[in-house]
Amino acid sequence: MKAPVLIFSWGNPSRGDDALGPLFAERLLSLNLPGVECLTDFQLQVEHALDLKGRERVLFVDASFSAPPPFSISSISPDRDASFTTHAMTPQAILHTYCQLEAPPPPPAWLLAIRGECFELGEPISLMAEQNLAAALEWFEGWLMN
Repeated sequence: MKAPVLIFSWGNPSRGDDALGPLFAERLLSLNLPGVECLTDFQLQVEHALDLKGRERVLFVDASFSAPPPFSISSISPDRDASFTTHAMTPQAILHTYCQLEAPPPPPAWLLAIRGECFELGEPISLMAEQNLAAALEWFEGWLMN
């Protein structure tokens, strides 16, 4: 049986603050939260639409250079954007693909974009990104309870 809440994070841990998504999931996994499943990948792909089946809600988590610090949160809807034909898809395109495959509408979904500033290959996560990650994790506690 699938957990009702899916946290789907992505990013490249070798590229500094791009590790924010995977680090978010790693920290949640250490809490062993009941009813929460964390999936992590380097990028979103069409196959990930199948991971949404049977979920009550989904939180997509990624690093962002353009989000206001410490993070932004937005409700997202299915959208057939230009990414549906590439290997790296947007969360909205994943939701759209789900709609193409399944009869019920996709679960409610949000995008948590955690602000990062350094995305260079081989760089460690920045202090600012660590602080933004802590703020995002604190916010998540309230989101999970709602």
